[in-house]
Amino acid sequence: MSGAVGSLGRVSDDAGLFAAGDAGPGPEEGAAPPPVDPSAPLAVRMRPRTLDEVVGQQHLLRANSPLRRLVEGRGGSSVILYGPPGTGKTTLANLVATSSGRHFVALSALSAGVKDVRAVIEDARTRQIHGRRTVLFIDEVHRFSKSQQDALLAAVENGIVLLVAATTENPHFSVIAPLLSRSLIAELQGLDQAGVATVIRRAVADERGYAGALEVTDAAVEDIVRLSGGDARRSLTILEAAAGAAEDDVVTPETVELSLDAAPVRYDRDGDQHYDVTSAFIKSIRGSDADAALHYLARMLVAGEDPRFIARRLVVHASEDIGMADPTALLAASAAAEVVQKVGLPECRLALAQATIHLATAPKSNAVISAIDAAMADVRAGGVGEVPRHLRDGHYAGAKGLGNGVGYLYAHQSPAGVVTQQYPPDELVGRDYYAPAGHGHERELAARLTRLRTIVRGKT
Repeated sequence: MSGAVGSLGRVSDDAGLFAAGDAGPGPEEGAAPPPVDPSAPLAVRMRPRTLDEVVGQQHLLRANSPLRRLVEGRGGSSVILYGPPGTGKTTLANLVATSSGRHFVALSALSAGVKDVRAVIEDARTRQIHGRRTVLFIDEVHRFSKSQQDALLAAVENGIVLLVAATTENPHFSVIAPLLSRSLIAELQGLDQAGVATVIRRAVADERGYAGALEVTDAAVEDIVRLSGGDARRSLTILEAAAGAAEDDVVTPETVELSLDAAPVRYDRDGDQHYDVTSAFIKSIRGSDADAALHYLARMLVAGEDPRFIARRLVVHASEDIGMADPTALLAASAAAEVVQKVGLPECRLALAQATIHLATAPKSNAVISAIDAAMADVRAGGVGEVPRHLRDGHYAGAKGLGNGVGYLYAHQSPAGVVTQQYPPDELVGRDYYAPAGHGHERELAARLTRLRTIVRGKT
């Protein structure tokens, strides 16, 4: 899918877009757009007023698509708009609000309760009797509790309200299943570089922006694109800050640098980015790409991820994907976890990076996790059996009379340190769980394991 998207951010009172509660009817079809407040932030002034002004998002807005029909006033399906900040969720909700004949109400999940939801539904029921549909926009819907989301179900299913919900978190994790089944899910994506550049140049030329009175060099546009992280709202916020610092109405890379000193990191410790970046981190280590692994480690650290979480993932990974191919990997990961506990940030980043490099460059084997999972599967399936008599505890009075411990061969009394003896229950004799992968240390271990099994099981 294309990475290009249109527009500029979330509902907020300071943005002046929607108030919590009744926003009133949108303008009639074909009416002139409302005047733009020249004192409003640039991102608000440049919010697209029509679908034609939306940059990108063609995978959702192609001709006759459900979302396009909804925006054009022809669709009747509720929709959950899902994507990172600055990708057009609020813009699309605003465009739905201006569709002909619809009553529009906006609620923020940060402040609205079940009582507010029910009041909107009752009002919508009355309006429906008089032939007018209500569009209910809920921003940050993932913050609604289960009971708040439950309160919407009947109204959405019966068409009393047309729900347009926005969330920056994966709705499959944060929205209840019954509400998901009653709604379309539209995943918006961050702008690509060309899309961000289009947004910037439009703001420079458009009368709602700088009307051509500001010059932005190509190099400055490239810097803003890089710093925006695919967020259209942020790109305009950076442009506005740079314009305020520009000399002679010319924005240069130096101007941009003075206005902003760090690029944003798109990351949510409780949402999709948390899981996606963590997944990429582990998969990069598993794939032996130390550089990519360090990149994702840096993203987590810069975004404020708990270093203890990162350390735990490294410790797990050391056994899960490396194991006996490099037994020192677990030691390195455990040492890094201890440094995190004793030292903390920022210094513990060094130990985390060292462990990451160690694990990424180590030989790989999943034989450990395969072995324990296979053994546990047998146990769960009833493959337990009786502990052989000669292995049972023989230290208490009467144990010998029961045959416990009788006939046990003490391995240290053998010159080889290994004796032929049955260790597993009868039902599991000859069952192999551990299968060395043959990488790194396991190459030597595989040959040794074969010799050990031959002696222990009495095979020639």
